[in-house]
Amino acid sequence: MSTEKEFNESPESAPSQDVWVSWDGYNKLVEDLAVKIHQSGWAFDQIICLARGGMRVGDVLSRVYKVPLAILSASSYRENAGRIQGQLDIAQYISMAYGSPSGRVLLVDDMVDTGMTFGRVRDHLRQSYPAITELRTAVIWWKAHSVVEPDYSSQYLENNPWIHQPFEIYDDFGPDALPLDTRS
Repeated sequence: MSTEKEFNESPESAPSQDVWVSWDGYNKLVEDLAVKIHQSGWAFDQIICLARGGMRVGDVLSRVYKVPLAILSASSYRENAGRIQGQLDIAQYISMAYGSPSGRVLLVDDMVDTGMTFGRVRDHLRQSYPAITELRTAVIWWKAHSVVEPDYSSQYLENNPWIHQPFEIYDDFGPDALPLDTRS
């Protein structure tokens, strides 16, 4: 298992329960997850990623494994800048190029925090899509207080820190804060 020091950057001003992840660190963790899945020997037919956190992970795994990617929106962290878990909403439909989920499916997200969302989505897929013959789960971060254990993870975090992912900088500003012309 990879250590935080290898993959994360921690600003001196950050609280001890926060983990700051750089783009390089994030990419290494996703690649580490891909390797762990490969080393297991399990072959899957498609990936379902949870929007939004699992989209980048799902995209990379879909490209590495050359399997179709589907997207399911589920949301429960909306209050207090996404730090408070509320009611879980699961989208009625899964976005995929053709068909519906079937065969061996890998369910992907960025993390399993409390496990409430991940567990309910996993159960929803099993109940709603009987053509899924096997469902396994993969996340970058698995927090110790989770009630759900993923099949694959890059890091197990015993102290349940708040994770600051590199793309979250876009949560703090709108398009007017971007440069007007990025071309030279």
